[in-house]
Amino acid sequence: MGWGETPWQPAPQRKVTAAGGLAALKLLLSVILVGLALRLLVDQSAYLLSPPTAAAEGEAARAAILATPPPATGSGGGSLPSNEVDDTFLAVATSMPRAAADKKENSQEESCDLFHGEWVPDSSGPAYTNASCRFIETPQNCLTNGRPDTGYLYWRWKPYGCRVPPFDGNKFLEDMRGKHWALIGDSILRNHVQSLLCLLSKVEDPSEVYHDRTFKSRRWHFASHNFTVSLIWAPFLIKAEIFEDDDGVSTSEIQLHLDVVDSDWTGQWDSFDYAVISAGQWFSKTAVYWENGAVSGCHYCKDKNLAELTFEYSFRKSLRKAFQFITSSPHKPVVFYRTWSPSHFENGEWFSGGACDRRVPFRPGEAGDRGSDKKMWRIEGEEFGRAIAGVGRPDDAGRLKLLDTFELSLLRPDGHSGPYRTYHPFDKASRTGKVQNDCLHWCLPGPIDAWNDIIMRMLAKN
Repeated sequence: MGWGETPWQPAPQRKVTAAGGLAALKLLLSVILVGLALRLLVDQSAYLLSPPTAAAEGEAARAAILATPPPATGSGGGSLPSNEVDDTFLAVATSMPRAAADKKENSQEESCDLFHGEWVPDSSGPAYTNASCRFIETPQNCLTNGRPDTGYLYWRWKPYGCRVPPFDGNKFLEDMRGKHWALIGDSILRNHVQSLLCLLSKVEDPSEVYHDRTFKSRRWHFASHNFTVSLIWAPFLIKAEIFEDDDGVSTSEIQLHLDVVDSDWTGQWDSFDYAVISAGQWFSKTAVYWENGAVSGCHYCKDKNLAELTFEYSFRKSLRKAFQFITSSPHKPVVFYRTWSPSHFENGEWFSGGACDRRVPFRPGEAGDRGSDKKMWRIEGEEFGRAIAGVGRPDDAGRLKLLDTFELSLLRPDGHSGPYRTYHPFDKASRTGKVQNDCLHWCLPGPIDAWNDIIMRMLAKN
């Protein structure tokens, strides 16, 4: 009999001596305390243990995807991949959580941590395809570009203790009538907005109503719902002078003004009802730092007599300045801060032959140390916490939300464009002898679609 199933029934009473009664009472109390301890242990370990059958089913599904991926849902799938995979990748998982029992989900839905979980097999596949969505840009259009495997499309994010329903475009657009969303940041936000547009265009096809000269900042309008989505290019969130072309070639160091927010997004702030903001990999670039109108240092500058400052320093400073603007502004949109999006280059970086060839997600604990990524992620958490603590009114604090996609993104080395950032890259390689990999941005459809599922769930909870 398990604890909590039926009331404990006492044995038939009989006369005992005083000493015997005391002993019986001690025994009874001992049994009750042991039982309570066992119950607490079971409850608290619910997220640390999974039924052997569930683990076996997950491993079987992983093996099946490696062996024979489901057929492609869009054009350009190409031939099936081989069955080769690193032995270390199929090693036994660590003691990190695997899955929570389904029977606990309903009672724990409200307290569930949406950002702590694992990727589980999902035979239903993606919500859209490269054939059905016109908003996928070439560097993320992996299937059209010839990616041969499709197994990466058949996973869904599963938090421990609950589930995240698929994005509901109809409900989202109905709830957002007359609203304006802004996605503010770098090229990962551009990747994100493509996913959002693909999901929403299943309900209504929007019109592009604005773009800047470089097409990095754009705006779309859903006329039937009077709903607007803006993409605003602000890779540092603070004022920056950038001397770099689209191929990443710089003619001079970036000039970063650590105490001045970027007016490209703050100048439009009063028009936003919702905003998703983030910053990321741009901070690792060579840059000169300015504070109080004067140069305060530099990161990785050569032949300059300037104090060397780390990019963690500038990252923290920029986040703090952005959050100060958000929390002090009289206009209070709902703001999601999306955390660090890690890259998955192996055997080198983007400029030194690094690649991302894995074909299934990492299991929890398999991603390795990732010290630099985790350091940036911790800075984000610290500055977000500092911003929340500085907000006076609880209602205002509730409008600043952490979209902590770090863990679920870290577990998807298989979801990047890799060499398929360009059309049939290995055909070109036969002529040039070189293939450039992108192990930072995400294939569409792909893992990044889960970010919108989670946003939808966060909105529903509030």
